[in-house]
Amino acid sequence: MSRHANGEESKNTQANTKRAPDDVEVLGRAFHQQRPCKLIVDSSADYAPEVLQRLGVEMIPLTYVTPEGEKEDDLWQSIDPHEFYETLRKDPDRHYTTCAVTPGRYAEVFERAAEEGLPTIYLGLTGGLSSSIQNAQQAAELVRANHPGFELYVVDTKCASAACELLAIEVMRQATHGLTAAELYEWACEARYFIHGYFTLDSFSALAAGGRIPPAAATVGGKLDIKPELSYDTNGALSLCGMCRGRKKALRAIIQDFRENYTHETSLPLAIVSSDAEKDADWLEREVRKQDGCADVSIIRSQVSPILGSHVGPGMVALVFWGSDRRERLSLTDKLAHKVRSRSRTTY
Repeated sequence: MSRHANGEESKNTQANTKRAPDDVEVLGRAFHQQRPCKLIVDSSADYAPEVLQRLGVEMIPLTYVTPEGEKEDDLWQSIDPHEFYETLRKDPDRHYTTCAVTPGRYAEVFERAAEEGLPTIYLGLTGGLSSSIQNAQQAAELVRANHPGFELYVVDTKCASAACELLAIEVMRQATHGLTAAELYEWACEARYFIHGYFTLDSFSALAAGGRIPPAAATVGGKLDIKPELSYDTNGALSLCGMCRGRKKALRAIIQDFRENYTHETSLPLAIVSSDAEKDADWLEREVRKQDGCADVSIIRSQVSPILGSHVGPGMVALVFWGSDRRERLSLTDKLAHKVRSRSRTTY
């Protein structure tokens, strides 16, 4: 949660920050009393641990590989996030890799859901960043073949990190409003395009190590103190919004994109997530609350998990919120391609 320097303002801001999990607890109880369906998520959504606990959904842990071996992402239960990122800071040549969830692992989870008998929805990490979602779809086909009539829906969230967290919260809310599993699937497939996420990095090193940018570009960017502002496109892949000279300009660019795209639905929580960059996360929260109508908006704070943290490194900070339809920014030809993909979608 937030750590602020001045007394009364700090107390008020912290209360607002914590309101989102309290609201989630009420939502979680209502959902489980009705039990209209089963909701499965994965750890790539960088859940605040208390949010996941209060939602009470099943989480599939993703894995990452360190020099010491393979580890499961348990939302910082077995390791402190500062220690994790400080290790990377002290040893720039130490790089971690991540593993896609196998079809077999998904099949185990989906088979248990089929035995429970409730219609089931899985919200998975974007296929723009991982092959896990394709493995989930393969496993779902097998399980549906083994259990005719079992409703199992796999949603490629087309987003990452806390954007998936916000989507899961609202899917659960819509379930308590009476939507069926099939309707929730369609709702999520539409709603995913209304969640915005903007973030910046402290360096390009982790992206270069993962092969996402050329090493030479990372070197030049570091020497010139270039900080990127990044987001994700409608396919869920990384998207470069701009290049800024210095960290503060990159943070201001994030706030500017918030101003331009936020829909002022203050009943919906926002999220701020960082990889051990709490001072900048605090700054983003203060700036958000200065915007018209945002003084009391609920903000969920969490740390980037080792899964995405392995690719972005220490110092990443992001602001995630519900906003305008991201598809509106597509070019004419991209809009046509998007319509074709939507019409041909057969996996559910």
